[in-house]
Amino acid sequence: MNSIFNDPGFWHRLQFGFTIVYHYLFPQLSMGLALFLVYWKWRALRTGDEKYNQAVRFWAKIFGLNFAVGVVTGIPMEFQFGTNWADFSKYAGGVVGQTLAMEGMFAFFLESAFVGALIWGEKRLGPRGHFAAAIAVALGSWLSGYFILVTNSFMQHPVGYQIEPNGALGIASLSAYLLNPWAFAQFAHNQLAAVVTGSFVVAAIGAFYALRGRHPVQARLYLRAGTFVGLIASLLVAFPTGDAQAKMVGNHQPITLAAMEGKFEGEQMAGVALIGQPNVAAQRLDNSIEVPGALSFLAYGHFGSFVHGLNDFPKERWPDNLELLYYSFHLMITLGTLFIGLMGFATLQNWRGKLESSRLLLWVLMLAFPYPYIANTLGWMTAELGRQPWLIYGLFHTRDGYSKVVSNGDAIFTLIGFAGLYFVLGLLFLSLTGREIAKGPEEETSLVVDQREAVLV
Repeated sequence: MNSIFNDPGFWHRLQFGFTIVYHYLFPQLSMGLALFLVYWKWRALRTGDEKYNQAVRFWAKIFGLNFAVGVVTGIPMEFQFGTNWADFSKYAGGVVGQTLAMEGMFAFFLESAFVGALIWGEKRLGPRGHFAAAIAVALGSWLSGYFILVTNSFMQHPVGYQIEPNGALGIASLSAYLLNPWAFAQFAHNQLAAVVTGSFVVAAIGAFYALRGRHPVQARLYLRAGTFVGLIASLLVAFPTGDAQAKMVGNHQPITLAAMEGKFEGEQMAGVALIGQPNVAAQRLDNSIEVPGALSFLAYGHFGSFVHGLNDFPKERWPDNLELLYYSFHLMITLGTLFIGLMGFATLQNWRGKLESSRLLLWVLMLAFPYPYIANTLGWMTAELGRQPWLIYGLFHTRDGYSKVVSNGDAIFTLIGFAGLYFVLGLLFLSLTGREIAKGPEEETSLVVDQREAVLV
C-alpha cells in the first residue's frame, strides 16, 4: 500500500525538521538576549548604576543555560548531514561545508570562549573587560547566525558555485557565496525576529516580578527595556526586513510566493488574503477576504504588478504541502501584527507611567513569551516548505538527497530516541532556568530611580 508513511524521505525530513525546530528554540533567545547584555553593560559603564550590572549577572546565567542546551541540540544536526542526508552532503558538501566549518571555527569558538568569562569573570576582568566579553559573546552569536543563514540562503538562492568534473558542487566565488543578497535579507529578518523573542522573554520576567512584588527596580528595568525594544524589533521585522524578504521570494521563487498566498491563477493587482482556506482539489482559496493589490506591491513594489499563480508552473514544481505552507505564513503574519499591537500599547502605558500598575497588561506580557517562539518556527516552516521540492532551489531535489541505505525503521527509531532525549533535556533546562528565575537577581543596592531617565531605564 502506497503511503507517505512508507516513504523514507518523509521520515528523514520529519526527523531533521523535529531536531532543527527544537534546536532553534535556544539560539533565537541567545541572539536576542546578547544585545540586552551589551546594552546593560554599556549603561553600567556610562552611569555607574549597579542595577545594570545586576541585570547582566542575572541574564548572563539564563544566557549560559540557554547556550548550553543549544550546543547539545545542535550537534546531532551536524551528524545528520552524514547519516540521514549523505547524498546531499556528497553533492553540495563542497559548498555548504565551507560556512558550516566557518561557523564552528570562528563564530562558535568565539562565543563559547567568552560565555564563561561573561558569567563568572566579572571581578577578574574588571568593568571594561567584562564589557568586552559581552561584546565578544554577542558578536559570536550573531556571526554564527550569519554563517548558518548563508548556508540556508544558498539552498534558497544558489550563487557563487560551479559544477565540478565529478558532478558535485564546488565554490566558484567565495565572495559571491558569502555575500549572497538573499543572505543579507534573511539575516536581517531572522536576527530581528530573535530580538523580538529576547524582548518578550525579558518583559515576561519583568512582569512576573512586578506581579509578585519582588525585585522592583529590576522588574521595572526589564519591563521598560523589553517592551520598547520589542516594539522597535517587531516593527523592523515587518518593514523593511520582511518586505525585503518578500521581494526576494517574489523575484527568485515565484512559485513559493503563489503557494504562500494560495494563488492558483496569476493576476495583476494581486491581493493579500486576510483570511481564507486553500482548496487544492478545487484550485481556489475559499472564503477569502483580501487587500487588493497588496501582494503585487509587497512582492514587486507596484500595485499593478503581475503575480504568477501556481497554474503558471508545472505541478511537479509546486511545494508539496500547500496547506501547511499557507497557514504557516499567515499565522506568522498574524502573530507579528499582534506583537506590534501589544508592545506598542505597553510602551504607551510606560510613557504614561501606568505600565507597572496595569495588572491585566502585566499578565498578558508574562503569558505572551511563547508566541515569538511559535512565530519564528512558523517563519522557518514557511521558508523550508516553500523551497520544496528542492533541497537546493532549481538544482537538487529533496528526493535525491536523503541516505538510501538508512531505512524507515532506522529513521523512526532514532526519531523516537531524539524525542525522548529532548523531552528530558527540556525538563532539565526548564528546571534549572526556573530555579534561577525563582532566586532572581541580586538584591538591589540602589533603589533610587530618576524618573526623567530614558525609556530604557
